[in-house]
Amino acid sequence: MAATTASRSAFAGILQLVLRRTGSALLTLFLVSAVIFTISGLLPGDAAQETLGQSATPEQVAALRHEMGLDRPALTRYAEWLGAIVQGDPGQSLVANMPVRDIIAERLPNSLMLAGITALLAVPLALLIGIVSAVNRGGTIDRALNIATLSMVAVPEFLVATIGVLIFSVKLLWLPSIALVSDEATWGELLRSIALPVLTLTVVVVAQMARMTRAAVADQLDRPYVEMARLKGLPFRRIVLSHVLPNAIGPIVNAMALSLSYLMGGAIIVETIFNFPGLASLMVNAVTSRDMPLLQACAMIFCTAYLALMLFADVVAILANPRLRAQ
Repeated sequence: MAATTASRSAFAGILQLVLRRTGSALLTLFLVSAVIFTISGLLPGDAAQETLGQSATPEQVAALRHEMGLDRPALTRYAEWLGAIVQGDPGQSLVANMPVRDIIAERLPNSLMLAGITALLAVPLALLIGIVSAVNRGGTIDRALNIATLSMVAVPEFLVATIGVLIFSVKLLWLPSIALVSDEATWGELLRSIALPVLTLTVVVVAQMARMTRAAVADQLDRPYVEMARLKGLPFRRIVLSHVLPNAIGPIVNAMALSLSYLMGGAIIVETIFNFPGLASLMVNAVTSRDMPLLQACAMIFCTAYLALMLFADVVAILANPRLRAQ
């Protein structure tokens, strides 16, 4: 009976902590929405001027601004926009004159596919590199992996993309330099088309993920319970797999979430270089055309994805760490 009561109390404590973190994430998202709306309104020019062109008279621009609702008070527009966003309606594109939801629906699956394939490659590779490097600390393998990951962290994604194009597209003629995504393409053609963007993002993401994984595993290897297990004669592989990794899962998941959040919001340069029809390149086009509803919706999706990944990492850390559960 006492054990059941203690178990219910622990579950209630975990649930309360998770709800508190979720509330903090929602509050952060609300503040981010205000920042996005304010910054997008500070961009020079507007959709009316971009639509009519430089030859339009001030009267024509003013009339179109009134028709688009751009001359209303900013606070009123923000309240209406936020209410519509909460209901799942990001509004009407000022340039394409069609629902923003429909425009995003065409591009979002491409970005999710690119992020998903990259994650499937990067996560196992980063785990392998981090664990091998931590287990061989101070050795030749560890030094070689450290040099490799440091070099990958230092190289910006546009340079990685450029080198990839020069080697695989120009020199070897193996892969296309432009990522064409078509509904009629087979899976083989699709994978070949997006191979360079995936390779670029994997190189960018895996290095930081592997270094943080190494730090988490190395920290656990220095704990007294590892030395005790070795004194008892347990095989080192079993110690790492059965004891070290479960205890390091919180920091590892946090590192994974932090790195993978880049795949949604930080892929702008990669999508632009390879002309990939994703959400990031759509946001770049929205900035160019001053299409504020589309720009704001894309930015909110990126921020929501980032906060969701961070919240997931927090929940995993809470469930994996008894000290956090006790808070």
